[in-house]
Amino acid sequence: MHLSLRRRAGAGVVLLALVSAVAGVPSAAQAAATDTRVDVDARAGLATVGDTALGVNHAIWDSQLGTPAVADLLKDAGVQMVRYPGGSYADIYHWETHTAPGGYVAPDTDFDTFMAGARRTGAQPMIIANYGTGTAEEAAGWVRYANVTKGYGARYWTIGNENYGNGHYGASWEADNHADKSPKEYAENVVAYAKAMKAVDPTIKVGAVLTMPGNWPDGIVAAGDSGTWNQEVLTRAGAAIDFVDVHWYPGGSTPAEALGKPAQIQDAVYLLREQIDRYAGAGAGRIGISMTETNVDVGRNTQPGALFLADVYSGLLAQGVFTVQWWNVHNGPDKATTVAGQTDFNDFGLLSSGTCVADNSACEPALNTPFAPYHALSLLGDFAHTGDQFIGTGSDDALVSAHAVRRPNGDLAVLMVNKDPDAAHTVTLNYHGFTPSAATPVVETFANGADGLTTASAGTAGTQTLAPYSLALVTVHPSRTESNAPKAPGRPAATVTDRTATISWPASGSGLKYEVYRQNGGVSELLGETTGTSLTVRNLVPGRRYTVNVLARDGAGRLSPASPPLTFTTGSPATSACTVKFRDTNDWGNGYVGSIDITNNGPAALNGWTLTFAWPTAWQSLGSGWNATWTPDGRTVRVTSDASLAVGASTSVGFVGNYSGPNVLPASFTLNGTVCTTV
Repeated sequence: MHLSLRRRAGAGVVLLALVSAVAGVPSAAQAAATDTRVDVDARAGLATVGDTALGVNHAIWDSQLGTPAVADLLKDAGVQMVRYPGGSYADIYHWETHTAPGGYVAPDTDFDTFMAGARRTGAQPMIIANYGTGTAEEAAGWVRYANVTKGYGARYWTIGNENYGNGHYGASWEADNHADKSPKEYAENVVAYAKAMKAVDPTIKVGAVLTMPGNWPDGIVAAGDSGTWNQEVLTRAGAAIDFVDVHWYPGGSTPAEALGKPAQIQDAVYLLREQIDRYAGAGAGRIGISMTETNVDVGRNTQPGALFLADVYSGLLAQGVFTVQWWNVHNGPDKATTVAGQTDFNDFGLLSSGTCVADNSACEPALNTPFAPYHALSLLGDFAHTGDQFIGTGSDDALVSAHAVRRPNGDLAVLMVNKDPDAAHTVTLNYHGFTPSAATPVVETFANGADGLTTASAGTAGTQTLAPYSLALVTVHPSRTESNAPKAPGRPAATVTDRTATISWPASGSGLKYEVYRQNGGVSELLGETTGTSLTVRNLVPGRRYTVNVLARDGAGRLSPASPPLTFTTGSPATSACTVKFRDTNDWGNGYVGSIDITNNGPAALNGWTLTFAWPTAWQSLGSGWNATWTPDGRTVRVTSDASLAVGASTSVGFVGNYSGPNVLPASFTLNGTVCTTV
């Protein structure tokens, strides 16, 4: 929606041999900062990095689109996917005439120029077909020109951009000439577009626009609709699409608040995947997730933007999003402020536009000068390579986040983000399922105010010092290479009850023992081991989400890489002395009305009762409640009543719940100490 670089060697990357400069060794006063523990768990496998992971947005109003200088900067940064023709402009852009009625089109920004730049960068295109003012026939013609006439091989096509912003929910910024602005109408057109486009080239992948859980209008059901935007689109168009397309601008009024938002990613992607699986019909597992716009609200072209980019790209890719794309390559200044000692122009761009703010009180550096987020993207290009598998990490300090990948050659790369603007942090790195070499690791850093990345050998595999407001990429080798280690098992599956899960997986060889681990904050828990290809795990907690991996070990003790992850949620008891029916009956995007019906199935009447449940996330809270006494205690809520509840009788209570992130609903309820059946 918004109007919005990166570079490695030859683009301001500084190579220094001085360990103090590379590691950002702090002053004596700074060195007194509390030490931080980071755990890196090679047994906790997450998603594997694909060939479209690192992306950016191009826009037809940007005169630098496709120029050799920009294409080379993006190539240096490792960019793998570029999006065109640019956010909301996509819904007014007509590719054949290269016009956007009501908007500005810069010279030399046509589709062929874009593709020449993409090819020079070595990136795949993500193309937005015009839904707002276009037709399915127009989109099919674009596919024909791109892939039949020109042989560009453009695989990824989305139908429109932020089409929920067409006024249907009140706010209107997205062009939409359809008389019916509902998600039902959008879904029906997605089916028509996909049919017409795939008739030209059946190998393309078509995506539909959804909203990110926790972002407006998630949760809202508009008048006349049967469900939310996501529910309606997935139910009606799920069989016709190959991926969904979401944007994420999580906000934050201060750098600290903005830099805390990436903690919401795991829950948001979990909810989105759950919606896809629930509503998209048979074969929903084939539907991928693309994040084609993201940015931060504070410090956009200074260090908060860089730290946010590194955290968000890593977090989303680890959860299986196949591409993450920054908004934008260029955007232009808005106003000049000082953020952490650096001038910030409130510019969404990765690269400077070389222009001045409206009152000419401040001017950006020369055109195409990389801003801080560009350097963070460059570091991501060195961190997450195609074929690497993200693995689990954990940190005991909210101001230090960590991400890690395991490379096919056995190396581990650990990316650490110090969000503390004032203090350095000395980090103790603890490895699980991996023994690092004693050699001094190579460390690549990006410090606040730096002109580029700095690389040198520094610290040890077990200890690193992070400068204030900095990024550090540590690459460590294994103590020895196991050339004949078993292959990773295939993706597991599970059959789940309230307290058990029977986990099964494809065999990865003969004569192997399999170990099943539960991911747990960077230190996995061994749930069990077997020589078979299934394992029943008992004593689980009802209504709890679990993520597990399977690893194979041979007779020589060599351990395989982790399987792809499996996430499941345990249910409630099939029978219980109580039943709870919970519903979100009215949602407005940052709060909802919850309705709870309680039934006594027990052998005797209850003379007073207490219902207990917990908020699944830290950003949920109780606003108010009725028909009982509601008492919040941290993330636990107690609902008490002195009224009696006869055998077979039911009672209803309700509440207003507030949330400021993805709204994961409570899944387990306890009445007078008994876990209830939830329906």
